[in-house]
Amino acid sequence: MTRKPNQSLRPGWTTGACATAATRAAYEALLTGAFPDPVAITLPRGQRPSFALARSRLGDGTAMAAIVKDAGDDPDVTHGALIVATLRPAAEGSGVVFSAGEGVGTVTRPGLALAVGEPAINPVPRRMMTETIADLARAHDAPGDVAIEIAIPGGETMAMRTMNGRLGILGGLSVLGTTGIVTPYSCAAWIASIRQGIDVARDAGLSHVAAATGKTSEAAVRALYDLPEVALIDMGDFAGGVLKYLRAHPIPRLSLAGGFAKMCKLAAGDLDLHSSRGRVDFDWLAGRVAGLPGAAPVIAACGRANTAAEVLEVARQAGVPLADRVAAKARDTALEVVGDAVAVETLIFDRLGRLVGRANG
Repeated sequence: MTRKPNQSLRPGWTTGACATAATRAAYEALLTGAFPDPVAITLPRGQRPSFALARSRLGDGTAMAAIVKDAGDDPDVTHGALIVATLRPAAEGSGVVFSAGEGVGTVTRPGLALAVGEPAINPVPRRMMTETIADLARAHDAPGDVAIEIAIPGGETMAMRTMNGRLGILGGLSVLGTTGIVTPYSCAAWIASIRQGIDVARDAGLSHVAAATGKTSEAAVRALYDLPEVALIDMGDFAGGVLKYLRAHPIPRLSLAGGFAKMCKLAAGDLDLHSSRGRVDFDWLAGRVAGLPGAAPVIAACGRANTAAEVLEVARQAGVPLADRVAAKARDTALEVVGDAVAVETLIFDRLGRLVGRANG
């Protein structure tokens, strides 16, 4: 994940907002015979954006409208995707019924906000679409019983770049969004996936999960404990996101795994481990080994090194337990956030996946 430096960045629209706009256009066409273009919707916080239609079709008792998603300046996997809503009248009294079309996933594991077997259209987008149906039904004195199919052509391939498979959402993407607006580089979708991963693990009755900063540390901690995939939380840089959610939704045991540099940041008290938040504090790092036998070359390395990995290698050669010291401080930081409801250990792996530092109390 790459973040841009602070600058004026253009916001975008969530898949849920696009699906709602396509739904509104299609339902209006069912009721009046004409598609509004552009089509305006009301977002959860009251904003009123308009969306241009990319495609539309009316006939055989159905209406289809499609919108190209614009995620603004956010590196969203679905930027440029076509969000398609196909509507048809439903049985009297059925209300609004949702189904997954091409490229929209289906929930296969318990623990999410949706029941197993449901299309992966999240609660807020469902509410937005239901409310826009009700609004138009009132305006046109219609019953409001509608079947809505949401499709995202190519979504199954796009979903391979998300955490859906691990969460048990199979066959495509999720239709997401709580505000309707994508804030560039807020990484809200990543944090939402972290929370969903914890929810799925809790519902599965797991007593031990592992949150890792990257693929190398994830593979290493999984092998160390022979953990199932559902126990793995793709934390990335968001240690705070994991720890704060676990404080409110505890699991008995947490292994926090990462590379040396990122764990140095956690040890120093940072909960956002991204490089844009600053470099490793080498003076702080030198203080971790001050007074230990053989620490002189490590302290000297802290004064001249360009990377934390260089210091770690000097410590390794000198037999100084620098990584263990860092792991212990990282555990202290984690415990300050998560409290005593979760037993925390911290594991530091090198770039080859070898365990070089550990603290478990």
